[in-house]
Amino acid sequence: MLRTRCPLLSGLVLAALALAALALAIPAVAEPLRLSATTVPLDPDDAARDRVGPLRWLGGLELAAADRRFGGLSGLRIDADGAALTAVTDQGHWLRARLNHAADGWLEGVGAATLGQLQGPDGEPLADKRSADAESLAALPDGSLAVAFERRHRIWLYPPGDGPLDSPLDSPLAGRPRPLPAPPGIDAAPGNSGMEAVAALDDGALLAVLEGGKTADNSAAYLWRSGAWSRLSYAHPVGFRPTGATRLPDGDLLILERRFDILDGVAIRLARVAARDIRPGAALEGREIARLRWPLTLDNMEGIAARRDAAGRTLLYLISDDNFSAVQRTLLLLFELVPG
Repeated sequence: MLRTRCPLLSGLVLAALALAALALAIPAVAEPLRLSATTVPLDPDDAARDRVGPLRWLGGLELAAADRRFGGLSGLRIDADGAALTAVTDQGHWLRARLNHAADGWLEGVGAATLGQLQGPDGEPLADKRSADAESLAALPDGSLAVAFERRHRIWLYPPGDGPLDSPLDSPLAGRPRPLPAPPGIDAAPGNSGMEAVAALDDGALLAVLEGGKTADNSAAYLWRSGAWSRLSYAHPVGFRPTGATRLPDGDLLILERRFDILDGVAIRLARVAARDIRPGAALEGREIARLRWPLTLDNMEGIAARRDAAGRTLLYLISDDNFSAVQRTLLLLFELVPG
């Protein structure tokens, strides 16, 4: 117990302790973030290159901020009109940022941004790495946002309108989530290889694919539908791991897979999974639509989102997790998925 013979000093100390306790009790609020964007090419060795298979390049940005909380972006969502992005970080923060597109859809830059801290169901901010490692973000048809965490493997649903939405840069992620029941056996998953590829189906079901595999070419997966989890599996080439997923405008899913090789560097693979194939017990195997590797502009790509623009084009956004490392980058890349 703190003791002092000076009443004034005693009062000041008690007041300071009370203010400190109050500060700890108040959840962290969202704050403006000064976000910079530098354009990057698809191929640094060939400025004219604009295609990778069915993917047509529509611009890319390297994002940066002086705020030490910025980085580690994993899950990604793009507003239906392309006006803003929402992302979660593996340090327990959420990001909202305006996007600037040219009239032809080209990704030109970013505008105002907001950074906030994720809360738990108790309304308290997530304070430690084990509880705050958000890795995936999925938008359900009702507007709620599902966030998947690893280390402490779980999915929380942030309901629409639960947070302050007075401006376009506010986010439902500022509110309190509702936990989903844990998938059976998820606690046995490696701490750093959890549900990184999570996407919602048109009927509101959730598919969650683990980054960690049952074998080198197969990952465990779970399907949440009608209030219960069921097991599936997802096949992929050896060396690749699922790190993101999104629902395409036609209802199918697109899985983002990443590979890192000390000699070949980073490569990513995009595989399409038909919605009709996603059912309990299914052995899913996506159809590869594109594979990207060095010397193309890539990093640790972990987030993917899709939308349909006013011209009817399917647009794909990819974002990278820089691991808060000075030698990695936060990249936001945009492609059109050309039919054919």
